[in-house]
Amino acid sequence: MTLIAEDLLLLLLDDAKGTLAASSYLPTALGGALLVELALAGAVEVEEKRGFWQSAKVRATATTPPQDPLLAAALATVAEKERSAQDLVGRLGKGVKDDLLASLERRGMVQARRDKVLGLFPRTTWPAVDSTHEDAVRRALTAALVSGAEPDDRTRALVALLDALGRAHRTVEHQGMSAGEVRRRAKALADGDWAAKAVKDAIAASTAAMSTAIAAGGVAAAASS
Repeated sequence: MTLIAEDLLLLLLDDAKGTLAASSYLPTALGGALLVELALAGAVEVEEKRGFWQSAKVRATATTPPQDPLLAAALATVAEKERSAQDLVGRLGKGVKDDLLASLERRGMVQARRDKVLGLFPRTTWPAVDSTHEDAVRRALTAALVSGAEPDDRTRALVALLDALGRAHRTVEHQGMSAGEVRRRAKALADGDWAAKAVKDAIAASTAAMSTAIAAGGVAAAASS
């Protein structure tokens, strides 16, 4: 089984070009996906915020590390000490993109392609090799966002992360629905009463961190223009 972070990465990759959308705040999104995965596995808990100026704290609850090495490393980071969810999302996402891409390459889903821009600047892209799994993920998302099917918890979590990135409506074929309708459906699924408190708290903390990163990026872009 792939990680939610791996599925998110596949959806953000251009299959032909191998380039990534939302690259400026991708680490935050991937860190959020790892935190949500740990919450779904019952490996962490997120305490309730005690005040407007206080951030929710995260602590490890699992004593046995997950089998997946990336999840095990993420849980070890959580277990180091109690940290705020927003701080932790940044820590979990730092440098993890390359590890996730390497995992997807080992699974035969993408392939690293190295070249040079203008013949001078080296770059690596990750075009799709086998999109069978990604297509299945997109079908599940389409069923939930367009056809009104009831998604499982992993699909709902992925919808919540995509919604925070403003990408949910760009991930599926609308099939006659407007982009606004798909966005509203995504938000309704993300906000619904569907998960255990730890999972919902982890999603809330992760999406809040992504919103902060996106807003900060917008301010920086405006200041430089």
